[in-house]
Amino acid sequence: MTQQTGAQCLVDQLILHGSDKIFGVPGESYLSVLDALYDAEQLSFITCRQEGGAAMMAEAYGKLTGRPGICMVTRGPGATNASAGVHVAFQDSTPMILFIGQVGRSMQEREAFQEIDYRRMFGQMAKWVAQIDEAARIPEFIARAFQTATSGRPGPVVLALPEDMLRDMVGAEVSLSPFKPAQSYPSPQDVAAFSRLLQGADKPLMIVGGGGWSRQVQNQVEDFCQHYGLPVAGSFRCQDYINNDLDVYVGHVGIGIDPNLTSAIEESDLLIVLGARLGEMTTSGYSLFSPPKTTQKMVHIYPCGEELGRVYQPDLAMISTMPSFGDALAELEVDVPDWSGWAQRLRRIYEEFTTPIPHCGQMQLADLVSLLRQTLRADAIMTNGAGNYSIWTHRFFRYRQYGTQLAPTSGSMGYGLPAAIAAKSLYPEREVICMAGDGCVMMTVQEFATAVQYGLRIIVIVVNNSMFGTIRMHQEKRYPARISGTNLQNPDFAALAQSFGGLGLRVENNDEFVTAFAKAQKHDGPALIEVIVDNQLLTPTLTVGALQS
Repeated sequence: MTQQTGAQCLVDQLILHGSDKIFGVPGESYLSVLDALYDAEQLSFITCRQEGGAAMMAEAYGKLTGRPGICMVTRGPGATNASAGVHVAFQDSTPMILFIGQVGRSMQEREAFQEIDYRRMFGQMAKWVAQIDEAARIPEFIARAFQTATSGRPGPVVLALPEDMLRDMVGAEVSLSPFKPAQSYPSPQDVAAFSRLLQGADKPLMIVGGGGWSRQVQNQVEDFCQHYGLPVAGSFRCQDYINNDLDVYVGHVGIGIDPNLTSAIEESDLLIVLGARLGEMTTSGYSLFSPPKTTQKMVHIYPCGEELGRVYQPDLAMISTMPSFGDALAELEVDVPDWSGWAQRLRRIYEEFTTPIPHCGQMQLADLVSLLRQTLRADAIMTNGAGNYSIWTHRFFRYRQYGTQLAPTSGSMGYGLPAAIAAKSLYPEREVICMAGDGCVMMTVQEFATAVQYGLRIIVIVVNNSMFGTIRMHQEKRYPARISGTNLQNPDFAALAQSFGGLGLRVENNDEFVTAFAKAQKHDGPALIEVIVDNQLLTPTLTVGALQS
């Protein structure tokens, strides 16, 4: 039997299961894997500048493809840095596998250099955490990792790799097949009960979200909602699950929700929650729906039973993966009341709420986002991290295809730039725009060097108001005019982009932005546009002065 090292076996198994990219920061603890990758044409290693950014890239890859994004980091500091991306993957229900180089087996349990017990460290942050101590078991562990990351509620898996194990010799012949996510299906009884609830509803509303979606599921859900005139909304940062231009799409149930949509949700008599967890952000701090039982009847469809009834007790709980439920909707025929008036009313509310409105300062962010909406193709990918700047994108942009919004439901700052890099590395032909705040982008700004190194034509729009805007907003609400810890001294972002080798531009009004954006689109490489906004600005309708008065 042909022999190979554990590292070569690991690379072969990743290729077997369809991996084509690894995002990582090199480390001596897995030099043997880097060496094995030298001969692996099917699997490329994207060299990143910090492990948190690498892990966020892998998470974004998982969101876009439905396959586990692969991240590889070294022990100790490498793993602790990468934990930021693992947390995003867990809360966002994204398939991902993090590989961590580990100290040699003979040194363990001595607190060797950079040694951490990753089972304890990541125990609450991942679906499964393990260490591969025998090279012969690498195929078994890798197969389980892919299966676990993609089945049920998708999520991250963490595997530690002792460096001496990676050098052990093992047999190369393993007869495994590529992973295939396990599917759960709604029972005929559940589908019949669902039909009866639809028939008895006068003001139903569907809320979509969660992991395990695809373009096909989007099409099936859209067809069903359009056929029956069923209004549908996106949960927090899941706006791209339904084409926002459809008459049945009625808005975003998340931070900055339209108060009129809140009233409509309270007025509805049937909530159909498809794939969403109904977490804190989607439920406005669990106040939009009062736990443990909503006043409306509720159908909750989710891929694993642990979430059903966890916070809200549904009238009908259905365990089903999204593709299976999409197939069920495609076959379902039901005689329902005329919901057209209800749906049209909610659509009018949405269109009024998303009409650009002016605010203080020369730079009008609603008009900026409106320009992007009108200019970009339907398959353009918009990314963002966390911060009040994202409210404008969520409110005024319209997503038309699944897989065009990359934003962390975990509220992680710094996510937008790594996500944009991952997206452009996957889809070089598509436009990729990162919206970031001045505080947000500095969390991972070093990854702009990664974009330059690989010639990725992303456009980063940095909204600069010289403060941590979200925290300042909460600070002013609770402690008016007592500013502490929220002001920022920023670099010249345009010059910073130029120093990395990209295009850097600075604008102070919308006319300047139009010119700069056109120039960035033509640039053969990454570009950054620094957008200066009034430092009084907090949200489309709120200023610092208003909170202090």
